[in-house]
Amino acid sequence: MSPKDPATPGFSSLGLSPSLVSAVTALGYEEPTPIQREAIPFLLEGRDVLGQAGTGTGKTAAFALPMLHRLVKEAGTKRGVTRGFILVPTRELAMQVAEATHKYAKGLNLTVVPVYGGSPMDLQIRALRRGADIVVATPGRALDHLKRGTLNLENVSVLVLDEADEMLDMGFADDLEAILESTPEGKQTALFAATFAKRLQSIATKHLKNPARVTIAAEKTVAGKLPKIRQTAYVMPRPQKLQALDRILEFEDPQSAIVFCRTRLEVEEVTESLQAHGYGAQAIHGGMLQKQRDRVMGLFRSQKADILVATDVAARGLDIEHVSHVINFDIPLSPEVYVHRIGRTGRAGREGVAITLVDPRQSRLMRNIESLTRQRVEIAALPTPSDLRARRMTSTV
Repeated sequence: MSPKDPATPGFSSLGLSPSLVSAVTALGYEEPTPIQREAIPFLLEGRDVLGQAGTGTGKTAAFALPMLHRLVKEAGTKRGVTRGFILVPTRELAMQVAEATHKYAKGLNLTVVPVYGGSPMDLQIRALRRGADIVVATPGRALDHLKRGTLNLENVSVLVLDEADEMLDMGFADDLEAILESTPEGKQTALFAATFAKRLQSIATKHLKNPARVTIAAEKTVAGKLPKIRQTAYVMPRPQKLQALDRILEFEDPQSAIVFCRTRLEVEEVTESLQAHGYGAQAIHGGMLQKQRDRVMGLFRSQKADILVATDVAARGLDIEHVSHVINFDIPLSPEVYVHRIGRTGRAGREGVAITLVDPRQSRLMRNIESLTRQRVEIAALPTPSDLRARRMTSTV
């Protein structure tokens, strides 16, 4: 989204309070995204919502703005009592959603508290005791607080399940049920997911009342919707990939890059190789301590590390605008994962670059990707030593 003239119609046409419209305008939001345009009016009416939309569609504002609108309008309620509750699958997403909601709530005198695993429990308990109008939580840590009595959901009037399909895929089905049973029957509920499997449908049927159904097609998978991402593939056997990656990085000279690997072991191997060649590379994967992952993400967000080597799980939910290149060290088995990966670049109107290293035996996977995106991926020859010399001369001119 880009800055807009506050006088032009945008979020104000959806029925949000002037203070919220001012907040999103000040943040540079222009027109509502499709999910925001569809979901916000239903939520402002007090209806339950079942939303199907992928990452990068603007879901956070779609549920956070109506929640804030409602909590401010609820008269006679003591501030600091938890009335808004947002469940998300990962720590990183909890931090992002809490930060965004806090920005939207500027000047509203509402407190937003994130609670997630890997962070000191005593700090979270103190924050909750000071008062939390809105809590953003991961299922495991939310259940811990409920069992300890440090989180009270009896006064929740708005509940959001974000990326609910991911929560089920990560094994949180029982935790979700236990948490939902701790909330009042009369609450408003919004459930968002990229896909709706049978078990998710059963949760929606049980916990949502006559929900409004909002379905937004993921723009990234539609033909012609990746015009700002240059897609290239290099074909080579597995043993040549590390050397090839080094040459590609020297030739491309990325401002900031994410290198996706399939396994934790591969992440470590690629990171060590890049560091040995002088790159500011940092690894992130699910086997690391949360403190380590936080430190790595801090370095990457502040651009003190220019290459993030990651597994898909570790990178889920990340939204970093300055990524210029995405490199698939391994071609993903699912074309949808490919689209999700390369969607990390080409943000905010900038042109992005997506590069994939393909084993000769994986040509079928490449064809599946082209079939889904309906775009050709250019098969290129690796930059030669003379290409690199020419590039060095150009960059020093």
